[in-house]
Amino acid sequence: MRSPRIHWISEEDPPHAFPPIDSAFEVPDGLLAAGGDLSEDRLLYAYAHGIFPWFSDGQPILWWSPDPRCILVPAQLRVSRRSRRSLRNSEFTVSFNRDFGTVIDECAKDRPGQDDTWITEEMNAAYRRLNESGWAHSIEIRRDDKVVGGLYGIAIGKVFFGESMFTREDNASKAAMLALCNVLQRHEFSLLDCQIVSPHLVSIGDVTIERHQFAATLAKACGAPEKLASWPADGRPIVDFGV
Repeated sequence: MRSPRIHWISEEDPPHAFPPIDSAFEVPDGLLAAGGDLSEDRLLYAYAHGIFPWFSDGQPILWWSPDPRCILVPAQLRVSRRSRRSLRNSEFTVSFNRDFGTVIDECAKDRPGQDDTWITEEMNAAYRRLNESGWAHSIEIRRDDKVVGGLYGIAIGKVFFGESMFTREDNASKAAMLALCNVLQRHEFSLLDCQIVSPHLVSIGDVTIERHQFAATLAKACGAPEKLASWPADGRPIVDFGV
């Protein structure tokens, strides 16, 4: 029987010091390793190889690689006719990378049925650094120039790794997904990584693929780790994003 001992990474270990992803524990959700740090080099290596951090205050940094993996092909996002009509009539506008700090702070707030947040102060600071260096991005949905919804994630090569979203008004998070997927289609992204499957994600078009298939896709799509630097201008109405 396989030992339950988890692989430990030291802060002094190089960014690539992860065990093979197929050694991840099946339960819970593909736990692969613990320890290390949230440096830019380690985070970028991890994401490009199908690994992401997820932990709470008081825990060491935990690294995960689920099997199966939940993904969305940008062109296959499903938005109901009712939601599309609502968005046509909304006064929402969209901006990109204008208020990354606001988006991640809103995502980190407590939610119903959630005891704490995995977006710890350490995680918050790490993703802000990735935003400053051009790897992490936010999509903000606004009404009267106030952010009422949004999401953030990391773009490496032709894959966008979604991290979290929030909404303060009906359909604001759907508007953010719609705006993001339109941009990803324009730039010919292979997929949007959504990590772990949920009924909500399935309802908007997400599917699951096996971990080895996901890793093979990343090897091609993230092989040239380019940044996504070209985003539409701020203030566009949602109707411009495929509604």
